Amino acid sequence: MIIGYARVSTTDQNPAIQIAALEAAGCERVFTDQKTGTKIEGRTALQEAIDFARDGDTITVTRIDRLARSIGDLQTIISQLKHKGIALRCTEQPVDTSTAAGKAFLDMLGVFAEFETNLRRERQLEGIAAAKVKGVYKGRKPSVDRAEVARRLAAGEGQSAIADTLGISRMTVHRIAKEIAEAAKVSAAA
Repeated sequence: MIIGYARVSTTDQNPAIQIAALEAAGCERVFTDQKTGTKIEGRTALQEAIDFARDGDTITVTRIDRLARSIGDLQTIISQLKHKGIALRCTEQPVDTSTAAGKAFLDMLGVFAEFETNLRRERQLEGIAAAKVKGVYKGRKPSVDRAEVARRLAAGEGQSAIADTLGISRMTVHRIAKEIAEAAKVSAAA
């Protein structure tokens, strides 16, 4: 049996083009996820497709990046498929794990998919850094009122009580207390 798997990253994207291509490739059943491809967790349709497939079946995707965006995840998925005797095929790339050449090409595409993800992450960090220099990007608002923690510490309230009252971790209170103590040492030394 030929089984299709389609994935789009967000719920506002439409998988219709992928589904049509998979059906045109002879897929008798298509499973669809609307989740990021950067991790396997939470992609229930992918797991359903793997569970549904039987020895001798083929899971088909349009492109490898629809299946995984990292070599580690790709290898995990391929291992699951291989263990069950399931082949993997792509409609837009020469990948067919039932052949040696197809397996080699799959590994190369996986490397490039991960590389692309890493480049995107680097560009995003560069953009954030540039926005910070311009004063446009401030980051997310602090979730901890540091002044309130400092005030309570100065009043002699215990770290556990502060954490409970403010709904934050004791470790966060401890870090703030440590920062206050270090700042006091620096100003005393000056």
